[in-house]
Amino acid sequence: MDELRWGTFIGLFVVFLILLLIAAHYWRELRRQRLLRRMDHHHWWDVMRQRH
Repeated sequence: MDELRWGTFIGLFVVFLILLLIAAHYWRELRRQRLLRRMDHHHWWDVMRQRH
């Protein structure tokens, strides 16, 4: 019975960890999309081109 509890606890912990990683990835992608939408692409292209 003790092994069953440990297995259940570890399994739930892994599922929670995976859900947390998926949520963080989704949040980063939404943030990246918003930042790219706001960015003036031509201005950034000129800035990056002058650095080289």
